[in-house]
Amino acid sequence: MVSVINTVDTSHEDMIHDAQMDYYGTRLATCSSDRTVKIFDVRNGGQILVADLRGHEGPVWQVAWAHPMYGNILASCSYDRKVIVWKEENGSWDKMYEYTGHESSMNSVCWGPYDFGLILACGSSDGAISLLTFTGEQQWDVKKISNAHTIGCNAVSWAPAVVPGSLVDQPSGQKPNYVKRFVSGGCDNLVKLWKEEDGQWKEDQKLEAHSDWVRDVGWAPSIGLPTSTIASCSQDGRVFIWTCEDPTGNTWTPKLLHKFVDVVWHVSWSITGNILAVSGGDNKVTLWKESMDGQWACISDVSKGQGAVSSITDTQQSEQ
Repeated sequence: MVSVINTVDTSHEDMIHDAQMDYYGTRLATCSSDRTVKIFDVRNGGQILVADLRGHEGPVWQVAWAHPMYGNILASCSYDRKVIVWKEENGSWDKMYEYTGHESSMNSVCWGPYDFGLILACGSSDGAISLLTFTGEQQWDVKKISNAHTIGCNAVSWAPAVVPGSLVDQPSGQKPNYVKRFVSGGCDNLVKLWKEEDGQWKEDQKLEAHSDWVRDVGWAPSIGLPTSTIASCSQDGRVFIWTCEDPTGNTWTPKLLHKFVDVVWHVSWSITGNILAVSGGDNKVTLWKESMDGQWACISDVSKGQGAVSSITDTQQSEQ
């Protein structure tokens, strides 16, 4: 059973596009069409506005927290074609870096696993994806994948740093095998996997199943098992779960989670990667879990803004 434990009045003056908790679950970052990014302290059910960040000149689509071992760092991306990296120093938030290397809206930002240092993937409507790596002394290295997705890239999500199964198969004392990989979704209806080889980013896989724009992708966190899992959602109302049990990473199998009646905007995995949250145009958040026999079932649906939670009824079960 899922319950709404807290509601935050953000005082944003327009639609909120993203809301992200930090690593410890004590801070909430929100962003809006009002061009601002806000940070709240949400400990003990409270809500204290910590920062109101103004630097974007258009709607802000997404925010992403870096791992706390690098300090309190937040990235934001906007229709204004900019990605801004914000950092808290002595209680005040300031711009750490501003990236303006794209020709169209910046739609998605995602920090890589902390094992790789501070590295940020950014997807744009100009079809390209940029990888920004902090090299120290206020310097950032930029690598760009041009024409990653025709018409535009809507979402990026990093793979866990450790290759699947390497925690199981590794001889003791040997370091697990780290590989930089991420997944992207675009307006070409494709889900694409990217891999770094010899310092260059190459397309690793092209996954086809959606019949309309892919709106979001999420690579599931790893708990060391030999399977990789990715969720994708689309304008076509469908959510697919992609799995790969092949150590070479070449064979991905799609499974339809559900066909919704409206566009599906976002997918988000729980920290252990076994529950998937899905939100869409029907104004609901549904939670899905895989059963022992490999079937995905809806375990709760929450109407946004209502605080109401319903368990799954027989009629909903029959729709699945």
